[in-house]
Amino acid sequence: MTHSIYDVGRRPAKSWTGLLSATMLAVVCLWLSPQAAQSADKEKQQVSRVIAKEMTAAQKALQASQWAEAIKNLDAAETKSPLTAFDKKTIYDFRGFAYVKLNNFKEAEKAYETALATGQYSPEDAARTTKILFRISAQNQQYAKAAEYGKQMSDSGAASSEDLGIMAQLYYLQKDCKNAAVWADKAIAAARKAGEAPKENLYQFKLQCASDAGDNASMAATLVDLIRLTNKTNYWNTLLRIERQEERDDHNTLMIYRVMYDTNAMTVGTDYIEMAQLLGDAALPAEAQAVLEKALGGPGLIKDEQKERTNRLLNALKTRADADKKGLTQLDAEATKNPAGELDVKLGEVYYGGGDYQNAITAITRGLQKGQIKHQDEAYVYLGRAQVALKNTADAKRAFGGLKTVPNISPRVLKLWELYSDTLGKS
Repeated sequence: MTHSIYDVGRRPAKSWTGLLSATMLAVVCLWLSPQAAQSADKEKQQVSRVIAKEMTAAQKALQASQWAEAIKNLDAAETKSPLTAFDKKTIYDFRGFAYVKLNNFKEAEKAYETALATGQYSPEDAARTTKILFRISAQNQQYAKAAEYGKQMSDSGAASSEDLGIMAQLYYLQKDCKNAAVWADKAIAAARKAGEAPKENLYQFKLQCASDAGDNASMAATLVDLIRLTNKTNYWNTLLRIERQEERDDHNTLMIYRVMYDTNAMTVGTDYIEMAQLLGDAALPAEAQAVLEKALGGPGLIKDEQKERTNRLLNALKTRADADKKGLTQLDAEATKNPAGELDVKLGEVYYGGGDYQNAITAITRGLQKGQIKHQDEAYVYLGRAQVALKNTADAKRAFGGLKTVPNISPRVLKLWELYSDTLGKS
């Protein structure tokens, strides 16, 4: 699979190195230990007398963690004749355990497959061995074989959400995005049913598959899920770039830039410059000034060849912002007397740009009460942003919730601000 221009910067792991990590290996050993430690005596008693001596020696070696010595005794037992099917199952089951302890997963896989093929396991132990083989064959990069074991576990209801997640990765590694998505959804549903947070990589499989296919709609939907799960800026950045690319209206584009700016997802200098220009066109020079100053203060955001032009723009914005500041008292008086709320909202936006968030809230709230506002969506957005700046999370959420009442609001803009509101208060 190849990178797309919307690569999230953290692709799902393509190697199974470490899949059977120390934690996973510990889990496998826990599955194995009860039989090796608690049932070994019973197993030994049921094997034929032909291999009793060798199996006793193998059991002692296992209990003493002498794995190579155990395998030596198991090899000796296998040379005896005649061997019953139960004898063979026990020899290879013990052999599989010893090889896992030696981190020799290829031989462990062969041993457990041979033991399972004898048909001598109880249903419970057969299910346990199938789960072990699922994990070990995945570790050995036997993806198709591992998937078959996984299907058996899923069909029997024995697969955990973690197992279902491994199935998603198995199909992803085989470049089967359709089945990767199917199993990722199963793993997500199982995690939620168990009251657990779904794993981030499950959504990453879906995201990268959609990216490789150039499916922006599926990418956007998955990014929304990832943002709700993690609230990471790189996911915000990717989502907002998709949405901005598909937006043609300057008013809505500026709304997208505001989300990008407020989520710290703006990472390219040209985005800061364009946002500042749009803010200047919207008669909000103080806010535009703050945006450019942040860009110029960020390392490497504004390229050397852009600095002269950016500084000229910044100086022009400063002049306009100073004029607005001087005229605030007059604008406040005019807005207060005006029966319509348009001037109040504009006043609140100017206050916001200057960092006076409490007065911004007062003015915009007054304007919303009066009504007759040209861009109600901006009124609610600036009211919410001012509340966020004052760390009034509940009030901010209520302000953003007002966007649902705005006639003819862009569905894209509404979706993004609702998502932003939902993530407020999350790390």
